Amino acid sequence: MDNSQTRVLLTGPTGFIGGRLLHALDEQGFKVRCLVRLSEKLTIKRPLKQEPEVMYADLLQPETLPQAMEGMEAAYYLVHSMGGRSIKETVAFAERDRRAATNFLTAAEDAGLKRIIYLGGLGETGDKLSKHLASRQEVARILQSGRVQTTTLRAAVIIGAGGASFELIRYLVERLPVMMCPRWIDTRSQPIAVQNVISYLVGCLQEPATAGLNLDIGGPDIVSYLDLMLIYKRVRGLHRFIFKVPLLTPRLSAYWINLITPVPAGIVFPLVEGLKNEVICRENHIRDLIPIELISMEEAICTALTETEKGPGRLPSRQACFISAKGTGGS
Repeated sequence: MDNSQTRVLLTGPTGFIGGRLLHALDEQGFKVRCLVRLSEKLTIKRPLKQEPEVMYADLLQPETLPQAMEGMEAAYYLVHSMGGRSIKETVAFAERDRRAATNFLTAAEDAGLKRIIYLGGLGETGDKLSKHLASRQEVARILQSGRVQTTTLRAAVIIGAGGASFELIRYLVERLPVMMCPRWIDTRSQPIAVQNVISYLVGCLQEPATAGLNLDIGGPDIVSYLDLMLIYKRVRGLHRFIFKVPLLTPRLSAYWINLITPVPAGIVFPLVEGLKNEVICRENHIRDLIPIELISMEEAICTALTETEKGPGRLPSRQACFISAKGTGGS
């Protein structure tokens, strides 16, 4: 593939994954067009080799999409409603995601796109799946129902500086010497470093054999959410005591976490609700298609801490892990 001749549409370029993916695609020489919502502004924090084209559109306004799709060969779908500033605002997120995915697919088909690459979520199907994870899977089904070959990457917790999951862990462990946590803190997952996620996303575009596939992606460690907090505690050299209590519901937990962290309750709630579901890779076919070195959770957390302290793109050292987390009330 001649990367310089491949024109790629990137949705969600202002987000946790999209911002990193923009730099990775630029590094590989792809021509990138960023689809930015009408109410947003794209801020590029690090220099790029070539300025991306910026197109303003809204997935909930289908009339704005044809121009954004024109001339594109492939697209990354990194859009998730998650929720609003409050739990009440999360009620309609699944319907928004459904409409956005349907509008996007229609526009992609009309424009003759060859590939869509979608980052979804792990989780077994069934009635017990959280609303957030169920919505992620519904979006995958919508995008794969059309004529465009759609690759779905299914990830569990993604660990990286600025990501909601990492920030929740960071603020809780930094600010609370003693934590009372619900029983589902023992739920197992297969988290993955954000650097590995970006490598897989770029790799799918470069590897034609991934077209049309559903691929689970996870790191080398299968751990509980308690384990993640203990790893963070160890990396930071903190002394923390964590107790499990049976009475905290997801809603109460979300409100409690919202009091401790700056992450809005409307984002916390779907994340916390999903903690009841075990999210472990059912297959590892992507490791054959796109062989990369998987990053351990200890290294992932260390790297995230380094970026939080010194900025993106900084490589961690052993000493860099044991830093003072500014502004988090670390002890």
